[in-house]
Amino acid sequence: VQLQASGGGLVRTGGYLRLSCAASGRNVSDYRMGWFRQAPGREREFVAGISRDGGTTYSTDSVKGRSSISRDSAKNTLYLQMNKMEPEDTAVYYCATVSGYTSDTVGRIANVYPFWGQGTLVTVSS
Repeated sequence: VQLQASGGGLVRTGGYLRLSCAASGRNVSDYRMGWFRQAPGREREFVAGISRDGGTTYSTDSVKGRSSISRDSAKNTLYLQMNKMEPEDTAVYYCATVSGYTSDTVGRIANVYPFWGQGTLVTVSS
């Protein structure tokens, strides 16, 4: 399984970005997937996730209402749309996937995911 994250960059406060995660070796529509981020000096934290069947999407409170996770089966790509971005969103963003059944609660835990992309840097200027 290989995941390739892209779409990061420099954006001003209030701006938006769409991050992409292209997958190979597995269909994004068949597995639970998630986005995590890690700011300098901080632990990796959960941002948003989508359940295995795509029926549920969920996100951390700090991005709720201004983020959206989705996937495109035809392009085999996972997306994270981030709007109204804040300096606190500055981090390296990672996509990840896990096999088997996991609950939405467990899906927020980074250590559950064995497969990770390389990360894409997002910088939000004030």
